[in-house]
Formats: sequence, structure tokens, C-alpha cells
Amino acid sequence: MVVNVHIPDEGSIDGTDLMIPFDRVAARAAELPADRGEPLAIYCMTGRMSHVAAGTLAGLGYTDIVELSGGMQGWTSDGLPLDPAGA
Repeated sequence: MVVNVHIPDEGSIDGTDLMIPFDRVAARAAELPADRGEPLAIYCMTGRMSHVAAGTLAGLGYTDIVELSGGMQGWTSDGLPLDPAGA
């Protein structure tokens, strides 16, 4: 499952499953997989918000959390596209 945790909405990577603000992960945990071992790939714009979200997810018992290095900025600097905000 791929989760965009960035706020405000500034776009997303194609194939993103959920958009949950980094500071609302615990409150919206019911939207996440019930299997705490399911891999979760999370990202934000630079990595700061995904780092916070990763700590929250670990606290909720998730064990396979991957953060996108460099976030969406790293993604686009590698020449990869973003879907526009609201898409």
C-alpha cells in the first residue's frame, strides 16, 4: 500500500492508494491495512512528514514501513512525474 502523508495536497505519485495527512495517521488508522505486517510505502514532499508518520505507524504496530528517500522532490528530480493536486 502506498500512502501520501504530505499536507497540503501538492500532488501525488501515480498508484498512490491513500492520502492521509502525517498528523492524522493515528486518527485514521482504520483506513490502513488490518495486517500490521503488510508493507507500507509512505512519502511526502521532502521526507520530514513521512519520518513523523513512520514513527506513528511503528507505534501502531506496523513492521514493514518504507519511506521514499527525498520524497516527491527526489522523485521529480529523478525525472519522474507527479499527478497534479486533487487528482
